[in-house]
Amino acid sequence: MRRFADHPAALAAVALLVAAVGARPYAGGWNDGSRLAAVESLVDRGTLAIDDSVFLAATQDKLFVRGHFYSHHPAVPSLLLAAVYEPLTWLGVPRPGDRPDVFAWAVTVLLSGVGYAVAVGCLAALGRRVGLTPGVRLLWLAAFALATFAPTYTRHANAHAAQLGVVAAMCLVMLRLSRESPGTAVPGLLILGTLAGLGFNLDFGTGPPLVAFAFLAVAWRYRRVGPVAVFALGVLPWVVAGLGVNYAVSGKLLPMAMYGEFFDWPGSPFTAANLTGYQRHGPLSQALYAGGMLVGKHGFWNHNLPLLLGAAGTWGVLRRSFPGRAELVALLGWCVAGWAAYAVLSNNMGGQCCSVRWFVPFLAPGFWLLAEILRQRPGLVPDFAALSGWGAVLAAVMWANGPWIDRMVPGMWFVVGAALLTWGAVAARRWRRPVVEAPRVLRRAA
Repeated sequence: MRRFADHPAALAAVALLVAAVGARPYAGGWNDGSRLAAVESLVDRGTLAIDDSVFLAATQDKLFVRGHFYSHHPAVPSLLLAAVYEPLTWLGVPRPGDRPDVFAWAVTVLLSGVGYAVAVGCLAALGRRVGLTPGVRLLWLAAFALATFAPTYTRHANAHAAQLGVVAAMCLVMLRLSRESPGTAVPGLLILGTLAGLGFNLDFGTGPPLVAFAFLAVAWRYRRVGPVAVFALGVLPWVVAGLGVNYAVSGKLLPMAMYGEFFDWPGSPFTAANLTGYQRHGPLSQALYAGGMLVGKHGFWNHNLPLLLGAAGTWGVLRRSFPGRAELVALLGWCVAGWAAYAVLSNNMGGQCCSVRWFVPFLAPGFWLLAEILRQRPGLVPDFAALSGWGAVLAAVMWANGPWIDRMVPGMWFVVGAALLTWGAVAARRWRRPVVEAPRVLRRAA
């Protein structure tokens, strides 16, 4: 089994198979119904307008623009999905309108399943590059794949699982670039820019900051115009495409979901009181809401129990130099910026969803940080294993309920309490012995 951890492609294939088995052949909520409507309309009618979509009744996540309904999701991923699905119909796969169930399952696998599989494969390669031993690496990767809410988001089509795959790939490319000279980095910088540009289009909330923090990481690493320009060259076509489609449809350059007037249609459930993008909190309410996004009935940390070790051990790891430190800090900064932005500009925790759906991509930098913690402080492996074991229990419950759960995950506080007690017992036993730290090795400064 330990040798299996040395084959990222095989692990990604297994992850894709698991996602395909769990994918549902229907729209589970407004979020995926909106995405399915856009892709179905493109494939069957060649338009982004969803007025005649078979999935129109399954979603209220729609905009009324120039007399037509459109999905409120960024359009570029829908265009890419349509470009992939259309050739499948030439091979005998049913058209969306003929078999909506087959279509919904296929789009879920292509969007969410592939994102999950890419994340598993890229993190498998990342763990090896970080220097985790095979046994620890397998435990760490299993925790990501089976003890977080990542598998839950493979059950229905959503861009958050896809963005998780993109950010995991960025982590791997960034670590590789941190060890390369500027003269050999051009292909990697182009790939990194392309990934950042794709991430930009997957979520217009966290996407633009992702590009900005990746830009800062590249600028800090090379401190030269050339590499920064190469990265920008990879990003630019995707940014132009995303904003260009918005302008072509609405006559406005910014994302269409930023304009409240497009939500003004008969029966619309959205108003200035619940739309994301408005600041509504007082000081106390703001603090409680922001904290609740991390620790609470929707909390990101308590739905992803292995990350609690990262929350406790970040400073001791980041103050040391290691390859990729600057890039990891940049991505963690992106996570903080994304959390802060949604904390200020939302009031519904992402709607009816498991934990906070916007934060799914934050798992990739979080597990890169955990890899460094486990490499530098191998004595903490039992702590990580304890949290991951209970995390797997919680992940199974989340998977069974799916991503669009309209209540708190059943039994969550019991599992979280048991995890904290177990972790405390492991930590108490460890405190009676010194923590084993990895020997310090002189490395090129990150």
